[in-house]
Amino acid sequence: MNKSIVVIPTYNEIENIEAIIRKVLSLNYPFDVLIIDDGSPDGTAAVVKELLKEFEESLHLVERKGKLGLGTAYIHGFKWALERGYEYVFEMDADFSHPPEDLMRLHDACAVDGHDVAIGSRYITGVNVVNWPINRVLMSYFAGYYVRMITGMRIMDPTAGFICYTSKVLRTINLNNIRFIGYAFQIEMKFNSWKYGFNIVEVPIIFTDRTKGASKMSRGIFKEAIFGVISLKIESLFKRYIP
Repeated sequence: MNKSIVVIPTYNEIENIEAIIRKVLSLNYPFDVLIIDDGSPDGTAAVVKELLKEFEESLHLVERKGKLGLGTAYIHGFKWALERGYEYVFEMDADFSHPPEDLMRLHDACAVDGHDVAIGSRYITGVNVVNWPINRVLMSYFAGYYVRMITGMRIMDPTAGFICYTSKVLRTINLNNIRFIGYAFQIEMKFNSWKYGFNIVEVPIIFTDRTKGASKMSRGIFKEAIFGVISLKIESLFKRYIP
C-alpha cells in the first residue's frame, strides 16, 4: 500500500474532477487519491465511479448525502486515511488552484526534511496569487495578519488549504473536537498543530484561481473565520496540549 494519500473534497466539480485525478495519479510518485463528494447534483461522483474502473487500487470515493461542509469532509477523509495506515495525508482543492506538481515538495518537506506539517503557502515569499481580484487578495492577506495577531502563530498563510499532515499529527489532534467547516477549519487545524508543538514549515507555491466551476466562498464562511479565531484563542487558555 502507498504511504501517501491526497484527500480532495468535491461539490459540483464535474468540470475539473477527471483532470485533477489523472494529473495527481500521473505524478512520478505513488500518491493515492480519496474523493469525498457531498452529493454533487452535477454528477461529479458518477465521473469518479467510472475512473474507479481504471484506477481501482489508487483511487477511492466516499459519497455523502448533502453539502455537509469542507471541514467535515476533510475530517472524514483524515479518519478514513488513518484507519488504513497512511503515513502522509494531503489536502487540496479539485480546481487546480493548488499545483499538483507541488505535492512532491510538500511530501519531501515531511518525509525527507522531517517536518510534521507542510503548508503550501501563498504568502511566505510575498504574494504569489494569480487571477484573483485585488480585493480578495487583500482580504486573504490581511486575514492572515489578523490570525497571527490573535493567536500568536507565525504562519504567513493560516487559511491555506494545500497541506501535508503526518499521521502523527492527525492522531494527536482530537479530530472529533474540530468544529469549524470553512476557512476557520484550516486555521483550527494549524492552530492545534502549533499548540501541540509540531514542526510546521511553509513551502512557497503559486496559487492560481480556478478557471472552471464556481467558487464555494460565502459570507458565512468568512464570518466563521473572524469569530472562530477569537474563540480558538480563548479556549486555548483553558486547555492543556500534551502530545
